[in-house]
Amino acid sequence: MELSIDVAVLLAVVIFVRARRKPQARSRSDAWLTVWLALAFGVLIAPTSFGQGVLNVLGQLAQGITQSGR
Repeated sequence: MELSIDVAVLLAVVIFVRARRKPQARSRSDAWLTVWLALAFGVLIAPTSFGQGVLNVLGQLAQGITQSGR
């Protein structure tokens, strides 16, 4: 039996676990590590169909907010 894990899924789990911690318990370097992990996760899911769907939704949301402000 062969077990494989996607790096994006592993990063999502790590980010989720780190985000659940209390903010008072974090140092500045710990917060930056979380930011870099989230950035790497975004880069990994960007070329996937899920990443493109998220990009479309966020683009439409931003466009709707921009148009409602006029």
